[in-house]
Amino acid sequence: MDLAKARLKTGYFFLGLFAVFIGLYPLRFLGLPYEESLLGSKSDTLLRSSLYLTAFYTHIFLGGLALLTGFSQFYKTLRRKRLALHRALGKIYVIAVLLSGLAGLGIAFFATGGIIPSLGFAGLALLWLYTTSNAYTSIKKIDIDAHQRWMIRSYALCFAAVTLRLYLPLFTGLLSIEFIPAYKIIAWLCWVPNIIVAEIFIVRKLS
Repeated sequence: MDLAKARLKTGYFFLGLFAVFIGLYPLRFLGLPYEESLLGSKSDTLLRSSLYLTAFYTHIFLGGLALLTGFSQFYKTLRRKRLALHRALGKIYVIAVLLSGLAGLGIAFFATGGIIPSLGFAGLALLWLYTTSNAYTSIKKIDIDAHQRWMIRSYALCFAAVTLRLYLPLFTGLLSIEFIPAYKIIAWLCWVPNIIVAEIFIVRKLS
């Protein structure tokens, strides 16, 4: 095995590890009081809104499902030997992204920190929906190359759930930046570099 393949396998290993860990992460908030969950910074008025709470939990739980099922789509063995399973998981991913993305777009307007993180998360949601819809329509047209490119972009945006949780302790802990200023940066940093890396990967590996 050459060095490039070894690095790629190592990258996939850690990608999968983070996908599983963060994909299952929302389960820890089941039954927790709001002040001990991700909703701890929200106002009482917002927490009394059943619409907001439904959107919030739809976003985090189905986002976690998308993270888990989406990663499986990159295994060549699964695509070649278990095509029916690959397609079934792909459909689950698309539905999960559709619901989680729409819910995420809605709750983005109530993001902690104001307009800057709101725009960042809204942009993420819109691009996630756009890239995933293109991945779906391209495979319906049997355009496998385009499907692979759009799926890479879609999952890079899905992976923002991981990078956000990596950046938060880095900014607020190691760099000692206050939460609100850090969150304004991370709302963009969690996904913009991801999509840039995805484009570089597409150019190098699929072009």
